Amino acid sequence: MKLIERFHKLKDLFSYEQKVNLDDISLEIRPFRFNQEFVNKEIQQIQQTIFPAEFCAVSDDNIEENKTFIYPVFVPQGTVQTDKAILLLHGLNERSWEKYLPWAEELSVKTGRSIILFPIAFHMNRTPKNWYNPRSILPYVNNRKEKFADLDNSTFVNLALSSRLSENPIRFYISGKESVFNLWQLIKEIKNGQHPLFKENTSVNIFAYSIGAFLAQILLLSNPDKLTSDSRLFMFCGGALFSRMNGSARDIMDNESFQKLKSYLLNDFIHKGFSILKRKDDFMEKAFKSMLSLDKYRRYRENFFCKDKDRIAAITLKKDTVIPTLGVEEALGKKCAGEILKELDFPYEYSHQTPFPFHNRIDHETVQQCFSGIFDRAAAFLA
Repeated sequence: MKLIERFHKLKDLFSYEQKVNLDDISLEIRPFRFNQEFVNKEIQQIQQTIFPAEFCAVSDDNIEENKTFIYPVFVPQGTVQTDKAILLLHGLNERSWEKYLPWAEELSVKTGRSIILFPIAFHMNRTPKNWYNPRSILPYVNNRKEKFADLDNSTFVNLALSSRLSENPIRFYISGKESVFNLWQLIKEIKNGQHPLFKENTSVNIFAYSIGAFLAQILLLSNPDKLTSDSRLFMFCGGALFSRMNGSARDIMDNESFQKLKSYLLNDFIHKGFSILKRKDDFMEKAFKSMLSLDKYRRYRENFFCKDKDRIAAITLKKDTVIPTLGVEEALGKKCAGEILKELDFPYEYSHQTPFPFHNRIDHETVQQCFSGIFDRAAAFLA
């Protein structure tokens, strides 16, 4: 399937509201509704204490779009129930599934599995629409530029994330923890046979990109209810320690918010944590902290990846400046990385955010070959 042709076709057909038939490749895209039921008391309490960002008067715990939402699933056509699934986890500050639609399609065709496109908290369709409306947001972009003299990479695209993290960087951890609880609920429903599409004890593997890989690593490390003990994880352009990431970009977050986030996580949070319940690290906080810097819970982190290396694979790109290979090597441990990780370099101009570009300055056939190569590897590993 031609990547650029499939991208435009899927973009035009995609809907959150109704099932989409892809008759030419015998797939369907079915919408399912998620209602948040695993509600962690501490997450709610912390969200209530965080002062709302300037552009949004509603507190985080009252944003209904984040609590109940639609997620799409690519399904082999005619499937009543199946026992094989792949979770596809996206990158930071994403608000559209468009670039991932050909990825999900390719994985479903090549593995025969149903592909669940599940959004991280306060991403994709889990936010009010005006958060990303240029007319609504631009005044706040201008205000932010006036407020910070050396502001760089500030755009209406990243204003929502930048402002929210600047206001209180604990949101990064709390939103991540909420996302893990959501995945915990979803996988438990699937494994227990409570999901209409999946049979009891369905195999759930994970394809994770960018910050989605960071989230997936925390999910596997914490392993709530032992639900991911048999899950396989394929990471693409992801999996680095946070200390090695560079999130300052026009389509991710501005430099002020990233520096504030980095300083907070690698200083106050990593040493003290955050708990209004005044208890020691919980299992999820320990997993999160272990992914922040090289030496924090290093033995715990490296022992896990070494022990479970047969069910984890990672591909990084040489010119990726957001998630560099070194950061993934350090997360996995040098010995383990030698068996799990492979660095590639595409023979065209690419970026972390756009590994498979469509513009006319690049030969589309070359991009197609690189795309197919990545998803051949992923499908072989996750099938």
